[in-house]
Amino acid sequence: MPSDPATDTLRPARKPAFDWQGLLLRAASPILAILVALVIGAVMLLLLRANPVTAYATMVKGVFGSFYGFTQSLVKATPLLLVGLGICIAFRASVLNIGGEGQIIAGALMATWFSLQFRTWPGLLLIPATMIMGFLAGAFWGFIPGILKARLNVNEILSTVMMNAIGLQLMNLLLRGPLIDPAGVAAGTFIHQSDRLPTQVWLGRIPQTQLHSGAIIAVVLAVLVYIFLWRTTIGYRIRAVGLSPEASKYAGIPVPFYQALSLTLAGGFAGLAGVVEVIGVQHRLLEGVTSGYGFTGIVAALFGGLHPLGLIPASWLFGSLLVGADMMQRAVQVPASLIDSLLGLIVLLVIGSQVWSRRLATRRTIEMAKKLEAHS
Repeated sequence: MPSDPATDTLRPARKPAFDWQGLLLRAASPILAILVALVIGAVMLLLLRANPVTAYATMVKGVFGSFYGFTQSLVKATPLLLVGLGICIAFRASVLNIGGEGQIIAGALMATWFSLQFRTWPGLLLIPATMIMGFLAGAFWGFIPGILKARLNVNEILSTVMMNAIGLQLMNLLLRGPLIDPAGVAAGTFIHQSDRLPTQVWLGRIPQTQLHSGAIIAVVLAVLVYIFLWRTTIGYRIRAVGLSPEASKYAGIPVPFYQALSLTLAGGFAGLAGVVEVIGVQHRLLEGVTSGYGFTGIVAALFGGLHPLGLIPASWLFGSLLVGADMMQRAVQVPASLIDSLLGLIVLLVIGSQVWSRRLATRRTIEMAKKLEAHS
């Protein structure tokens, strides 16, 4: 029976049903990816003649078996959360920031130099000033690939990876020269580390643990980044650029500017991760300051759905994996390469599951749209 145009205009538009199945699939896919990685890891442990049940039990006990182990998972989660916040901003603008390692180094270098240079300042002034300077240093490290992409359309993956290498070599140079610990030089050890930072710049800790106040700062920043991305005009434009650069361009949004801005902000948060590692955990700059946080933070952000609030539990989960894996390595006596392989496998499967779930969600959206069009 043909439709009446007069009555069709009065008929309310059919609302698409909420895709609960797609939502559950997207939420479950990273969890299933971790479970698959653990199963493959169990096979690898068996090949090395290690008991996987004992290994994984040790892993869980390392995190939940003591208060110190639990706090260590939060210590590891703090830089992951900060790096991941920058990843959320960059990925929401459809740019890939692989330069977290170099940006962490930039922030740590600046925090070390600044706090040693102004060691006479009181803590109430020195701590926030050091954090701001570290954020700016990391932001500058992210701004370089950002402006290269905006002005010359240089691939940000290549440029951020190259900035990682430059940052690493710069740190190695400074820790063998201007920033080397003078006490080590006097003792003839020449350990590649900086002088100990002044005590007034140290972040407060829970006694008998390494858990510092930087964890609280990171959580507060996660809430602020959520407000920034979903409750401000700049955040809306960043997300619009990520959803459709072409549509954003026709809407008058300067796409290259917001892509460069997102990389700059991502660098700033990674630089802040370097700051809290230096002033909260080590109290000096060490060669291994990044501990792979720049790469693991990407996986934590993807696991959290590229949402600042979802990133909070995701960062704790991966921080727990890092602590538990270290305990497993020492207790079961498996090679460190196995632990690295297991974590790398988790990274690969989580990213793969995210790509797969997004493609499936897009296909389901198209199918639902076709069904609605057929019934209209």
